[in-house]
Amino acid sequence: MKTTKYYIAAITCFVIWGFFSLVLKPIHDYASLDILFYRVFSCSILMLMIAFTFKRKRIKEAIQNFKSLPAFEKRKTILLNIGGSVFLMANWFTFIYVMNHVSVKATSLAYLVCPILTTLLAYFILHEKLSKTQWIAVGLSISGCILLSYANIMDMFFSIIIGSTYASYLVSQRVNKGFDKFIILTFHITLAALFLLPFYPIYSGPVPTEFKFYFCIETIAILFTIFPLFLNLYALSGINSSTVGMLLNINPMIAFLLAMFLYKEQFGLIQIIAYGIVFLAVLVFNSHHIFAMKQKFIAISKDSKIT
Repeated sequence: MKTTKYYIAAITCFVIWGFFSLVLKPIHDYASLDILFYRVFSCSILMLMIAFTFKRKRIKEAIQNFKSLPAFEKRKTILLNIGGSVFLMANWFTFIYVMNHVSVKATSLAYLVCPILTTLLAYFILHEKLSKTQWIAVGLSISGCILLSYANIMDMFFSIIIGSTYASYLVSQRVNKGFDKFIILTFHITLAALFLLPFYPIYSGPVPTEFKFYFCIETIAILFTIFPLFLNLYALSGINSSTVGMLLNINPMIAFLLAMFLYKEQFGLIQIIAYGIVFLAVLVFNSHHIFAMKQKFIAISKDSKIT
């Protein structure tokens, strides 16, 4: 039960991201790079303002902690944070491009592939242990994705690209410890902004004038970037990256329902069965925690009746 708060953080994060298309679709006429530019710049400015207004003590502590690290740990920390920034930036661009120019289904599939990639990376790189039940869940996820790729091989191609970037981010940040999560996230996004800044004058389109564009960008920055990413990093501090990765399946489940009922994208029987299999995999993978919570609630109910 000690890990429940980390589960709640991860679930909340992925539920929020499941509704991402609601603010991204209205600005699909804008170039994917423009959306990326304004999203990253806006997030960076907001987070720097928050950090230097409310987190100055944490910033000083982070600097002192970094200075006290041995040379090897310093290099490791630098690589982890630069890598995290690059993985995030690549994930955001490919996600925006595929959602606005390929299909919502393809982005939904990406976050079905991502948990499998995350689990495998965590197993081979971080040596995270999985129970037999959890391996069964991974097998179910793989079978669901194979069914979906059978329906549309190009969707699978784009999905692997999106999924691999976020899986790499999750695994890299699992071992990125010892610093305030908000400061880490501010560093990742600000570094991405600095990397993109020289490309803005060359590759950006005309400066948007519609209120709708800026409203959607700020909503994306606050509600769909800063808040859920912070929850994501917090969850990684308490539960394995493979578990966080498997909970990520909540995101595409919601996106799948939106694609079917709101955007009227066509789904065949095979695709519906595949999503059902993946949803079952999430339940199986986390069955130990679900069972523990159930037992706890039963015990609490019995105690309340006795008293």
